[in-house]
Amino acid sequence: MEMGKIAVQPTVETDRFVLRPLRKSDMGLIELYGGDRRLARMTTSIPHPIPPGMTEAFVTRALADDRDEDVWAMDGTLSDGTELMGVISLTRLDRDQSEVGYWVAPPDWNTGLASDAVQALVEANPLKNKTMFASVFQDNPASARVLTHCGFEYLGDAESFSLARDTTVPTWTYLRKL
Repeated sequence: MEMGKIAVQPTVETDRFVLRPLRKSDMGLIELYGGDRRLARMTTSIPHPIPPGMTEAFVTRALADDRDEDVWAMDGTLSDGTELMGVISLTRLDRDQSEVGYWVAPPDWNTGLASDAVQALVEANPLKNKTMFASVFQDNPASARVLTHCGFEYLGDAESFSLARDTTVPTWTYLRKL
């Protein structure tokens, strides 16, 4: 029997919040916030409404030793915030690259949380990447500002399928050399 490599996911601390691995107890807030139509429409992977079992499957994948995506909760309890203010992830790609994905809970919109979380993940560079990529829907300029604020450069236009919208949506793609 061959022993598989267990991927250890570090915690990233900031003054405002901690990026920590997801835990099963996050499922309720993930489903609550992910069930907000406004939030789901700005993601590729959250359908609206969220079907039964989807949140549990997402957290189970995030906790698996053989995962290809590390997912962190934006946990604000250190500064009297909520236990889950959003989610940020790195999906492993080839050649020491990864793709950043994130969403912020509606109560924390327009607070700079997304910029702070992306910047913290870039600075920590837990996967020791040479390059990080990200894409945002073109009708979400706030997310585009998050990326450019964190040093990502515009790479080009593309499109991605949105489960909540049930259609293909134009995107802007960005990259950050590390």
